Amino acid sequence: MLRREKMAAVDTAWLRMDRPTNLMMIVGVMVFNQRIDFKRLRNTIEARLVGRYRRFRQCAVQEVSGAFWQDDPDFDIDAHLKRRALPGKAGKKELQALASELAVQPLNPGKPLWRFDLIEDYEGGSAIVVRIHHSIADGIALVGVILSLTDLSPHAPAQKHVAPETDETDADEVPAGLLETVVETLASALSMGSELGGKALDLASDPDRMSTLGRHGIGLLTELAKLLAMPPDSPTSLKGKTGTVKRVAWSDPIPLPEVKALGKALGCSVNDILLSAVAGALRAYFLQKGETVRDVEVRAMIPVNLRTARDEGTLGNRFGLGTLSLPLHDGNPFARLFTVRSRMNELKGSYQPPLTLGILAAVGLAPKIIQQQFLDILAAKASTVMTNVPGPKQPLYLAGSRLDQCMFWVPQSGDIGIGVSILSYNDNVQFSLITDRHFIPDPETVAPLFAAEVEKMMLALLMLDWEQPFDPAQAEQQLFGKVLPPPLVAAVTPKPARRKATKQPVAPAATEPARESAPMPRRIPKRVRKAA
Repeated sequence: MLRREKMAAVDTAWLRMDRPTNLMMIVGVMVFNQRIDFKRLRNTIEARLVGRYRRFRQCAVQEVSGAFWQDDPDFDIDAHLKRRALPGKAGKKELQALASELAVQPLNPGKPLWRFDLIEDYEGGSAIVVRIHHSIADGIALVGVILSLTDLSPHAPAQKHVAPETDETDADEVPAGLLETVVETLASALSMGSELGGKALDLASDPDRMSTLGRHGIGLLTELAKLLAMPPDSPTSLKGKTGTVKRVAWSDPIPLPEVKALGKALGCSVNDILLSAVAGALRAYFLQKGETVRDVEVRAMIPVNLRTARDEGTLGNRFGLGTLSLPLHDGNPFARLFTVRSRMNELKGSYQPPLTLGILAAVGLAPKIIQQQFLDILAAKASTVMTNVPGPKQPLYLAGSRLDQCMFWVPQSGDIGIGVSILSYNDNVQFSLITDRHFIPDPETVAPLFAAEVEKMMLALLMLDWEQPFDPAQAEQQLFGKVLPPPLVAAVTPKPARRKATKQPVAPAATEPARESAPMPRRIPKRVRKAA
């Protein structure tokens, strides 16, 4: 009898989320500076992927009683590792076309849900298109999986000792009920991710999870009510019915030290800078196409990692979703940045990410029709999915070849037709975009706009008068000769930095909102000057 194990409720939800217009695959492209030896690559994948993670030797089986991971009795690695040749010049354009084509090709449901396509001749080197179904693992876990295939040296052997996987459950385990599963998932998520007002909750060791979870019931119910009552975002060309044709594109790498220096100077995180650049790029694209940006806000679904050290080396999905409205209407890059920062800080302290993880666990146990209806309601509230995954800081080698560039695209559910993925690797940041042809038929024109937005903020920052405290309205007047309306300035400017032994003055009563200054240094940091 074939060995099988019960699939987690959250993973079941992702397995059943497939539809012809949006497949639940994580797609990646890896570019190498020299040709990869196919035999060595095959041995590496067999030893480090198939040999370590049994999930990559198992099929996903759906039955009336639920979904299971079941060993494939006819597993053959050659069914999952294929050689391909690009047509024509075999350059970036042809590779993007192949990745676009593979992004809409379903994986064989009767086999383990993954595949590697090797392009042996790509711009003098090689490339690999990777496809892995989201039910196997989330993006954070899969980055770890891919990293397990790589080395710090080109001369490392294909075979190396790896610890056995720890994400498997007992095949005879009795499936948990709906309420028990949701409570378990929510309690675990609350302990892992959300700051919840700056206080992390350790529910993992709490024997009475229901009682502990109950203490947060009002917050969870309030968040659920807000989520259900949330109206759709602005009606733009990014909304509509998705089709079966996708397009992918990626930008040139952006030096990560420049982004870090920019964030330090402006008192923002790297993530704030990158998300603001996405908003600026979409705004620029709308303007190029003649589409209005007046009062336009595009809402993005943001995956929030809920993993802890206990989850290291395990597969499965351990993330929640948060909603972030991107202010495309705002032409001031600094005001837009501070708006994004403020909204991201609110998201970090909310119940929304653990709540959505609990919802996915619930719909994973509910009938498929109920799952689809609920997720369609959720997807209608956003126009894009955006994710930012940190990668290794040093160059890596796969099968002896140096990995020069890597991109990936996350799937979109319902009728969401835009996906933006950001990955850092080897001190660079990589923007990648996947679009539905009905919404953005030419993502290759959008991809360069990400780097252009970062450069715009960098150059604008260097042009400012650093003898005065930073104010986005003054910055816009200095740079563009206009001033923001006072209410908008008050809404986007951050709180003043705290200084030791100095009391903050009480703001006098006034009809106009007080303008607060961002925590800015008086001199331009060396890294910013050097980057410029």
